[in-house]
Amino acid sequence: MQLGFSTWGMPAVPIDAIVRHLTGLGFDGVELTVLSHHTTALEKLDKAERSRILKLLQDHGLQLPAIAGHVSLMDEDSASHAANLERLRNTMDLALDWAYGDGPPVIDTTAGGAPEDWDSKLGMLVERIQEAAEYGEKAGVTIAIEPHVGSIIDTPDRMLEVIRQVGSPAVAVNFDISHFNVMGIGIEESVAKMAPHARHTHVKDERGTVPDFEFLVPGEGEFDYVTYLKAMRRHGYTGYITAEISNMVQRRTPYYPLAVATETYNTLAQAFVDAGIERN
Repeated sequence: MQLGFSTWGMPAVPIDAIVRHLTGLGFDGVELTVLSHHTTALEKLDKAERSRILKLLQDHGLQLPAIAGHVSLMDEDSASHAANLERLRNTMDLALDWAYGDGPPVIDTTAGGAPEDWDSKLGMLVERIQEAAEYGEKAGVTIAIEPHVGSIIDTPDRMLEVIRQVGSPAVAVNFDISHFNVMGIGIEESVAKMAPHARHTHVKDERGTVPDFEFLVPGEGEFDYVTYLKAMRRHGYTGYITAEISNMVQRRTPYYPLAVATETYNTLAQAFVDAGIERN
């Protein structure tokens, strides 16, 4: 396994500063976020900038296992859904432009919707994921769906059912265990179900359970990273463990994203050591 950091928590930080800082800390890879309010927004990435960023990553020896390209797949308005799907396809094209090392990065996205939509809108969700997956299959890019507390896919069993019904090799899981933790689902249960289907991961820290919970910076809360890492290895996961800093943390005043990245690295790098797992 390797250690990564998502730029989800660094929306205003220039990419050059991000790469220098993460490399200096010792991270193995980075998940770049291309939402519209980020410095690496999809809209800002012309051909020259794509090439420049790719060279920047390669020059610093920083891998790119994933791109955070979240769109809603549950928008009721047909025009809005068409725009979301087009953005997702354009993000898959970006993955091809940024492919190196182990191939194109996976595209992480949540599904949207709400838990109470499950019975009435599962069919629509499956059809829409299949629609996106068809493009992914042709391009050779994987879409990694992230189960998320408060969304239509909020449990491991629901994620497994979606994978079964979609039936596409281009669809996998972005396994963010924090969303299951705050629902009271244990590490062993969620890892056993999600690790075999995971192409990428997120980790945070947290305190409490739904509805009274809080996402935190790794090291601030109660999550047992050592037990988690050992479970992931035991269930055959060999990819990136990527830290994500939640919007809850980003709303703090003041919020220092580079300092948070440093705190995160120190916590997770030590957890690898304590778990007896070499990063490779």
